[in-house]
Amino acid sequence: MLTLFFIFLKVGILGFGGGYAILPMIYQDVQAFGLMTADDFSNLVALSQVTPGPIAINAATYVGYKSYGLLGALVATFAVSLPSFVLIMIAMLFLEKFRTNKVVQAILYGIKPATVGLMASAFAFMLQTAIMIDPDLSWSSLAEGNLDYLALAIASVIFILVRYTKIGAIKLTLLGGVMGIVLSLLF
Repeated sequence: MLTLFFIFLKVGILGFGGGYAILPMIYQDVQAFGLMTADDFSNLVALSQVTPGPIAINAATYVGYKSYGLLGALVATFAVSLPSFVLIMIAMLFLEKFRTNKVVQAILYGIKPATVGLMASAFAFMLQTAIMIDPDLSWSSLAEGNLDYLALAIASVIFILVRYTKIGAIKLTLLGGVMGIVLSLLF
């Protein structure tokens, strides 16, 4: 339980860039301690998207519950939230000073592109767990036919709809679920 607390405390302290950017960090830690498989983590990502609230908190709650039940969920959720709460309270005290401070501005200048890199890494991970038959295999295994074509078709349709329509995320997520049901029954 203490390990779970420190995993999510670290995520809360170092997890800049929001939920998707910190997913690789969470994944590495839960894998290192054997708390869940890649497939379980893929399910976590999917459930975090369809439940209300920030992905980091949903992920912490899910991992905590899966590992240690209700108490684990509470511990992990508290741990991931604590650093943000403390930092926001401190930032509110010095808001004006931070707004004009050149060092803070320089730090933010570096954090923004780093966040894009973290989000790209999360995207690659999510893509791998969504469209590969066995997400624990490497990308080089695609040549061996390890690609889930139905999942790729669903992802492609949703991508096109996001890009060229104004359909909301909830409707698209539900559409993806319906497409999954229909395609799995047909094939």
